Amino acid sequence: MPLGLFALAVSAFAIGTTEFVIVGLIPEMARDLGVSIPSAGLLVSLYALAITIGAPVISALTGRLPRRALAIGLMILFTIGNLMAAFAPGYGLLLAGRIVTGVAHGVFFSIGATVAMSLVDRSRAGQAVALMFAGLTVAMVVGVPFGAFVGQNYGWRAPFLAVAGLGAVSVAGLIVLLPGAIAHTPPSGLLSQLALLGKPRLLAMYLVTTFGFGGSFVVFTYLSPLMTEVTGVSETVVSLALMLFGVATVAGNLLGGRLADRIGTRAALQVVLSGLVLALLALLVTASHPLWMFANLVVWGVFAFAVSPIVQAGVVAVAEAEAPDAVGTASGFNIAAFNLGISGASFIGGLIVVRAGVPATPWAAVAATLVALAITQWGLRRGRSAPC
Repeated sequence: MPLGLFALAVSAFAIGTTEFVIVGLIPEMARDLGVSIPSAGLLVSLYALAITIGAPVISALTGRLPRRALAIGLMILFTIGNLMAAFAPGYGLLLAGRIVTGVAHGVFFSIGATVAMSLVDRSRAGQAVALMFAGLTVAMVVGVPFGAFVGQNYGWRAPFLAVAGLGAVSVAGLIVLLPGAIAHTPPSGLLSQLALLGKPRLLAMYLVTTFGFGGSFVVFTYLSPLMTEVTGVSETVVSLALMLFGVATVAGNLLGGRLADRIGTRAALQVVLSGLVLALLALLVTASHPLWMFANLVVWGVFAFAVSPIVQAGVVAVAEAEAPDAVGTASGFNIAAFNLGISGASFIGGLIVVRAGVPATPWAAVAATLVALAITQWGLRRGRSAPC
């Protein structure tokens, strides 16, 4: 694999760390800034909203810029956003920094998949996307736990400074390792790019992302109370379980890329989503048995995060066949779909916890995954222009 892919993966690692590390620091941030816990929670939800809106719109508006310069510029913006958060004197500037970072995050992943695929031959496109996304999953194993540790011991500003340092390293890596010329087709006007949402196969892909990847977060968002209340383990053990889940997501991410290259997008999604349904159903039984629960977490993590590289590479492939002048925007819509799925599933999970209790959350996750599987089965049938 070209060294440029590793530069993209380091950037993805920095992005993944700053997205999730804040979750464990919200109470401390609320106390220090003199705001309520719900207000501090907006630092998470508005970050996701910035990605959801910013990824497709800004990807469309920057579609004619050279890919190398855009990738470097986005990581510079990402670094600035984290510095704003680290030195923010109050809540307002901190929120602004998070929004700036979220926009850079969304657009970087929008163009990152196309850049990664352009660095290798078509037969390894899925693996290239998986390698870039591996940085995001490794962040869940290493970056987020370490960032939370730093924040708890040195204050909530320290992780943002550390991530800003990672951003600077990423900028240097992209400057040195990305090739000078990265081929891409300049897009047409903004309105014609937004018309991508009217293309049935792309819309089907976005729905698979929203339900298939996002559905797991109905349970994952509330995994800690599930394991403490139902499995009966301590919070320390939950931290170990989350790290184990993170390791499984790395393996699943790489597996998904290879599977897509070997058997195609639709077949790979059928395999992975079927496995995910079984893993989520098993939670209904294994949640009350610690050892079985740990084994289930591994299987669940593999199948859940195998979805992302398959569908991201699939979106790019479909866009290249059906809308070659708007591939970056098509990829941006899929990044938006990821975050829409996560935020929507978390919200639904909260309603379920209030009304039916934590043990009922896997049922909603299973239902969402079955919707994604149905869309894969009937919405992604091979057509004359379809590469899936």
